[in-house]
Amino acid sequence: MRLGFIGTGTMGNPMVRCLLEAGHQVAVNDLNREATTGLCERGATWAGLPIEVAQESQVVFTSLPTPAAVEQVMLHPETGALAGLSQDSAFIDMTSNSPTVVRRLADVCRQKGVHVLDAPVSGRPPGMTIMVGGDRAVFDQYLPVLENMGSNIFYVGGTGTGCVAKLVTQYLGYCNFITAAEGLLIGAKAGIDLNTLAQIVPVSAGASRTFENIPRSVFDGSFVSGGSLDIVAKDLDLACQMAREAAAPSRMGAIADEFFKRAQAQGWGQDGYPSVVKILEQMAGAQLRTESVPDNVGYQQHDPRRG
Repeated sequence: MRLGFIGTGTMGNPMVRCLLEAGHQVAVNDLNREATTGLCERGATWAGLPIEVAQESQVVFTSLPTPAAVEQVMLHPETGALAGLSQDSAFIDMTSNSPTVVRRLADVCRQKGVHVLDAPVSGRPPGMTIMVGGDRAVFDQYLPVLENMGSNIFYVGGTGTGCVAKLVTQYLGYCNFITAAEGLLIGAKAGIDLNTLAQIVPVSAGASRTFENIPRSVFDGSFVSGGSLDIVAKDLDLACQMAREAAAPSRMGAIADEFFKRAQAQGWGQDGYPSVVKILEQMAGAQLRTESVPDNVGYQQHDPRRG
């Protein structure tokens, strides 16, 4: 199948590789052309503008940093991909996007006869989870292509529901991250050894996938992770906005959102997202540091792009 892929960064790049390995023809575009070099060496073709990607493709995928970037790529009056898509083609957005933005884009696309799926992801290809919203018949049509990139694929419901599912998972994960850091600070200030506590939590009621990233990324002061603080702050903001629009309680999210925004104000947006812990450490007057990290904690490096 002739496919287009716009946004070949950390997540888009391995997804395109999966599509190429499955035998698809793929036209690629990214603001940073170097991000497509390895893909072109594997058989992808470079297209200079989103509209040119669309003109060569039956389906255009996007994997971009923000909702605004998706709107710009799709709807720009001169270079936007929608202008290059033909009737009965498809647009599949794999960005962690706003349900409101996706629904607005879908309305515009459908006026031209272009099918739309929102399909944000969690994990890494080819084993990642894909949460899909849109028309069921369109989902069924393009499921074989999605299966080239993911192993856990869920049809969630109508347009925008894939984004709802993704934002809920992000909300849970990063509210949990703030709570876990607070819990460790409470333990540290109350006098317990951090290494001991880090071994207890994964085999207790406090266990969580998110917690397991803290000992490795915070205890040594590196704050390194697979994704930036800006990515998490964006997703939390979108999740809280979604909660307000749905008139749902989001008190924990508002607190977590505040901490991430304060960390951004410190200039840490491009640092690993665990850097937010430094805000809590300042408030506590204590740090989560140890000279060594226990080997028997069930670490799972967590990347917000993966969910």
